[in-house]
Amino acid sequence: MLIGILSDSHGRYLAVRQAMALFDRLAVEHVIHCGDVGGTPVFDELVGRPLSFVWGNTDTPDNGVFAYLESVGLSLPETIPLRVTLDDKSFAVFHGHENGFYNAPRALDVDFILHGHTHFARDESFNGKRIINPGALHRARTKTVATLDPSTGQLTLHEINT
Repeated sequence: MLIGILSDSHGRYLAVRQAMALFDRLAVEHVIHCGDVGGTPVFDELVGRPLSFVWGNTDTPDNGVFAYLESVGLSLPETIPLRVTLDDKSFAVFHGHENGFYNAPRALDVDFILHGHTHFARDESFNGKRIINPGALHRARTKTVATLDPSTGQLTLHEINT
């Protein structure tokens, strides 16, 4: 299974469109957005795919956004961290600004911790957990997203030219 990971789109729907075209070419089976989505135009690009996402510190969802998400069949994140199991691997998804994020590698029993917020790509292991930040699609020198095969651990960063 191939997972597409992105973060910090901040409403840049054209960059997200490019990322989704890449994910489609690579046959990504599930997309995870690590927050700072930036509004419904970004969600328009994500509709129709298996998707998990969290809100970021700049997201300001309101009743209109909630109604929109319901109308297009997207589920709101239930908890922080969002817990997802894919390909028999467990994920905790944060944006990276939340209480508990910095202690997560010590406190959580998961295989992967995904986050955004810093606008810098990251791939490291700590305390038996793989911590991944796909980079950002806005306010980053090099705009990147990532693909991950959880069964092999193969992580690839992909540059998005906008």
